[in-house]
Amino acid sequence: MKGYLRSDGRKGVRNVILVTYLVECAHHVARAIVNESSRDDVQLIGFPGCYPNDYSLKIMEGLCTHPNVAGVLILSLGCEGFNREKLANTVEASGRPIETLVIQNSGGTKKTIEAGVKKISELLVSAEAVEMVPMDMSELVVGTICGGSDGTSGIGANPAVGHCFDQLIKKNAICIFEETGELIGCEQIMAERAITPELGEEIMKSVEKAEQYYTQMGYGSFAPGNAEGGLTTQEEKSMGAYAKSGSSKIHGLIKPGDIPSQGGLYLMDVVPDGSPMYGFPNIVDSAEIVEMIASGSHLILFTTGRGSVVGSAISPVIKVCANPETYENLSDDMDINAGKVINGEATVQQVGDEIYELVVKVAQGQQSKSEALGHQEFVLTYKKFEAIGPSCLPTAR
Repeated sequence: MKGYLRSDGRKGVRNVILVTYLVECAHHVARAIVNESSRDDVQLIGFPGCYPNDYSLKIMEGLCTHPNVAGVLILSLGCEGFNREKLANTVEASGRPIETLVIQNSGGTKKTIEAGVKKISELLVSAEAVEMVPMDMSELVVGTICGGSDGTSGIGANPAVGHCFDQLIKKNAICIFEETGELIGCEQIMAERAITPELGEEIMKSVEKAEQYYTQMGYGSFAPGNAEGGLTTQEEKSMGAYAKSGSSKIHGLIKPGDIPSQGGLYLMDVVPDGSPMYGFPNIVDSAEIVEMIASGSHLILFTTGRGSVVGSAISPVIKVCANPETYENLSDDMDINAGKVINGEATVQQVGDEIYELVVKVAQGQQSKSEALGHQEFVLTYKKFEAIGPSCLPTAR
């Protein structure tokens, strides 16, 4: 396959221009610029808050320098606390073209939209000049998330994704699974899969932190829809979510925005550090998709039983549906029918191979269902994380 070569040596499977707003006050102007462009490869992302947050800056830096991104237009109101200069400097240092518009300095809504549309035209010219070069499977980063889970998720879709992950890791690709709040009860078996004892201890601590966080919040990562779909306990949901990780050794523990440098399987800890400050860590599935993209994911495997139709800006989302009834009802939104496992029409391994083949096709440019339907959901809020320690990314292989 081929990828879009970036100045840092990474390669993208898409070539998008981002319009990035830095406060909710600039959201309308940013959206108007995207709408005026009428291009699927001009996409909108943004941060609604006003006061600064190290997490939001790190995520934005990861997104705006993602290998799928060819250029960036920053939209600032002018008085927000977000460090737009730091973001712009990071993008510029990555070799991408970067433009910044400050609404308060640009004459307001109408004039800023007009200026933004012109700058998007210039950025698109630069994007079209990006060289495409051969790209190996070992250069691919794939994340996975489950949403709208039910009693079928852990039987069909999740273990099939795990099988796909095992095949990708054999090719030395980077695979990322999450989320520690939905892996409570699985910490010991994950620790036993860690490549070093020290990493195993860090994995145990991360899940213990998640359990304490949810206890303080008074609400676990278990939605009413999960129960309606046949899941009975948090532990049952955790075992299903765990199945997405496959059987490979776990090579590292990362936090949102951390980018693994070597092939292998990585667990992402999405639960904030410290006492609860900003609310639930997994407010919506789209927020976790964004975090995996910020950590370099070229595409996302999204498993669902009840059904979810979301996609994402920047990276394609592939839907793997576990429930055969849901697949029939939402077939226009689902890429893979893992319900064939439930119906006895295919094995987990066969569906996993089907997912792997689709990963290759989407990486080569084929649109996923959510892409073709125009889904470009995006959510970024406040969180707080401490830097990972050396035990989380051990050098032993």
